[in-house]
Amino acid sequence: MKIQVFAALKDHFDREFEVNGAVNNMEALRSRLREMNPACSAMLDSCRFAVHDEFIDNDFKLQENDTVIILPPSSGG
Repeated sequence: MKIQVFAALKDHFDREFEVNGAVNNMEALRSRLREMNPACSAMLDSCRFAVHDEFIDNDFKLQENDTVIILPPSSGG
């Protein structure tokens, strides 16, 4: 599955990368991302995830060909 990250997450991961293997739900994806870079563990807990241009919740079933967009919290003015 393809992963795209934005904002502060680009300090921890490439802007776009792939995750292979058994990642079929949000818990498994977060776990895999934490394994890849433990320094972003806390940030991942507050990120929003989207698939097919819609935000998803923890119950969403991921498919191998999905593109997951991860948006960390941001502040603006």
